[in-house]
Amino acid sequence: MKFQNHLMVPKHRTIAFAVALALSLGHGSALAQSNANGVIFGQAEPGDTVRVESTGTGQKRDLTVDSNGRYRASSLPIGTYKVSLIKNGAVVSTRDNVQTQISQGTDVSFVASGAAASEAGAKNLSAVQVVGNVLPAIDVSSVDSRTVINADQLSKLPIARTSISSVALLAPGTVPAARGYGNALSFGGSSASENSYYINGFSVTNPLTGVSSRQLPYDAIDQEQVLIGGYGAEYGRSTGGVINVVSKRGTNTWMGDVQMFWSPSDLAQQPRNVYRRNGTLYQNGNGFAGRDNQELQYSGSIGGPLIKDKLFFFGAADAIRSTDQAYTPSAGAPPTNSVQNDVNKISRWLVKLDWNITDNHIIEFTGIGDDENTNSQIYGYNYATQQNTGYLGHQYTKNYNGTQTNGTPGGNVYIGHYTGYITDDLTINAMYGKSNSDHVQTISGLGGAACPSIADNRAIAATNPAPSCQFGNATTLMPGSKDSTSGWSFNIEYRLGAHDLRAGMDNYNLRATWGSGPVDGTQYRYWDLGNGSAITNRLANLGLSPSLYNPADFANGYYVESTGLSTGTSARTAQRSEFIEDNWQISDRWHAYLGLRNEQFTNYNGVGQAYAKERNQLDPRIGVSWDVYGDSSLKIYGNAGRYHLGLPTSVAVRGAGPSSFPSTFYSFTSIDPTTGIPQGLSIGKPYSQTFYNNGANGTPPDAKTVSIQNLKTYFQDEYILGFDKQLPNNWTVGAKAMFRVLRNLIDDTCDPRPLQAWGDANGLHSQVLAGINASTGCWLFNPGNHATFLLSPSPGQYLSVPLNAANHMRSAATTCWTCTPNTSSAISGTARSSTPSRAATATQKASSTRTSCRPTCRPRKAGTSRRSWRTPTARWRTTRPTSCASSVPISQRRNGVCPR
Repeated sequence: MKFQNHLMVPKHRTIAFAVALALSLGHGSALAQSNANGVIFGQAEPGDTVRVESTGTGQKRDLTVDSNGRYRASSLPIGTYKVSLIKNGAVVSTRDNVQTQISQGTDVSFVASGAAASEAGAKNLSAVQVVGNVLPAIDVSSVDSRTVINADQLSKLPIARTSISSVALLAPGTVPAARGYGNALSFGGSSASENSYYINGFSVTNPLTGVSSRQLPYDAIDQEQVLIGGYGAEYGRSTGGVINVVSKRGTNTWMGDVQMFWSPSDLAQQPRNVYRRNGTLYQNGNGFAGRDNQELQYSGSIGGPLIKDKLFFFGAADAIRSTDQAYTPSAGAPPTNSVQNDVNKISRWLVKLDWNITDNHIIEFTGIGDDENTNSQIYGYNYATQQNTGYLGHQYTKNYNGTQTNGTPGGNVYIGHYTGYITDDLTINAMYGKSNSDHVQTISGLGGAACPSIADNRAIAATNPAPSCQFGNATTLMPGSKDSTSGWSFNIEYRLGAHDLRAGMDNYNLRATWGSGPVDGTQYRYWDLGNGSAITNRLANLGLSPSLYNPADFANGYYVESTGLSTGTSARTAQRSEFIEDNWQISDRWHAYLGLRNEQFTNYNGVGQAYAKERNQLDPRIGVSWDVYGDSSLKIYGNAGRYHLGLPTSVAVRGAGPSSFPSTFYSFTSIDPTTGIPQGLSIGKPYSQTFYNNGANGTPPDAKTVSIQNLKTYFQDEYILGFDKQLPNNWTVGAKAMFRVLRNLIDDTCDPRPLQAWGDANGLHSQVLAGINASTGCWLFNPGNHATFLLSPSPGQYLSVPLNAANHMRSAATTCWTCTPNTSSAISGTARSSTPSRAATATQKASSTRTSCRPTCRPRKAGTSRRSWRTPTARWRTTRPTSCASSVPISQRRNGVCPR
């Protein structure tokens, strides 16, 4: 069972010349502003005064134009402004309806730039007031191009109103992630767990896996910004893209709306059925889309002044109810099919308060609620008659989409934000936020209790298998599952001549309590007794004499195993960063950006031990833009940067967390004809003591042995070259070429052969074997690099195993390895990490098996046959040896090892 991870990608993930061509109303964005505010800047005659006034809240700022003829109003709340030029106390020119955009500069100049300045200066504006609304569509003060969608556009576009991800799909280079990941997205070819999400400056990324984010009501979105690479040093913890949302706020005018949306199933397209090659029906619909989907949504919002010009309120809510039917495929003899009738409910709300203490000091508070639950009634289904065959049971989930990635984190979010305009040139921003969410899954059968999973491996099962009332998932989420995020940030901006300087830091703590176990606590597996070797081996494994085996205890010739893998822990991830950046206006037409970000990641297991720790992850970012004609109608830009990504918290659930995998053998007298549960168990017999498979007895692994020593973080380099061109009627056209190179990755290996081969070659066979048996059997490492694995043969003792590519080649000479495929992953439904790989969906990961390998002899001499180890992409590809599962039953293995 690998703790699979999105990091399972080729060493050199190169998005070679990925070109995105966009025709949109969204355009360039500046890098030097807070991620929840905007900027108005421009040129005027030195010494003049420029007044920036919010038309919605009445907030005013007066700025003096500097000696270079420039002014800049930074960290402005998103909204509509009136910008006025004041000479000798009189307003001589005004620009109305100036709309700020997230992290973007809006150019409002009162004199022309460059050679035209002298001609414009010759005009006397002191005697006549000029009012205008035409503003440049392209932000030439930025070094990249991004997409910003505002509330007016959202109200007109036919977009699914259920998530912020549906809005982000309007951005070029953004596509939905693999089916089964919920609302997750892929940005620029990266995986679904490489993205960051922000609402009002606070990170709302899924704290467990990094897949998707918490949501807010659709009508609460004021602007949504989508960044696909090229973003400045303020942003990090992402090698894919960033979704940045700013919510609406109240103004001096009370406004509101109520809406209802109905999507009847009769007007919806049905998913295609799945057929076998012989033309017979295999499944109604498919496993990722329900049939007969019907949705009803109520939305509303209201906002206005509590105290005019001072205190403002805004609130919005969504209530969504949908129904659908999902069918299992037709399989088995007789088939055990089912149909699941789902009732899905989503409730979301947002409340925002804005307090203009003075024109220079603003405080904001945001509260967000996001809950999703599904009630499922499950019935048997007969494909031959196309009819239900009777009620089986009920399943309920809350803030859980049924996959290990859990792309629907949900929960509540609370954010506080302060903005202070200390002087015309000095601005500070401070933010604190926290979020929390509960995750629930319950399964109940006809009598209220769930049915355990039944697996019949007896020869008789071919014609007369044990019955089972099991339905739905074979595993259930651990009770008490929850996660939370708390964090703060502090940024300072200072304007020094032609330089707009900005620096800041943030600190986030992510916590997740997560795990799963078999439904009803166990799974029953029936086996043929055979010659009784399974029982004698179990007695030996328990340290008892095999002579205690008595064939008379198994009069029916069978035995049953009660087993099941349970995982669960409460883990934490600490993330810190610092950044500094300079937006330098070199000349009227040339703008440069210089930035540096430093990130730190620390991942802790459930007992507070750090199993992965990285410091001084330096990310330089540089860029340049050229205003070709000097009128903001054509911009050519380029940038380069490095981006790091930390490990998700979910690694600690399985890869670094405790697991319990008990196995108990019983004789039995009969089998319940409805549930398949064995009756008359031999409780108290010597062979009926509990044995823990793979040593998983609920004790967490030593944190030092989870990853290699000096584990390097995942990072990539990125280069972008592009242009933006303004067209008539407020359209812009742009194109960019993006080149991404994955410089280092983190993967997991679950093959101990190279480690044991090193131990054999160095006379440490037993010590290495003991260390492997005491570990989880999987380790985090950096493919393509030298690595030193740390094993713990006994508590408090450690053994370093240094390996390189040559070691791995030589390890292939070991041919006497036996491997046991373990269905524990399928039982638990949870792989070692809940972060998806690009090659498989979460459902596929959950149903995969783990192969446990152990040595049974010394390596062969040089020159004998060996298994091939390949490194075609500078990473280790572990080709596992042939399994012995098909020929040797689990009962005949010792410690998970096939007999010689």
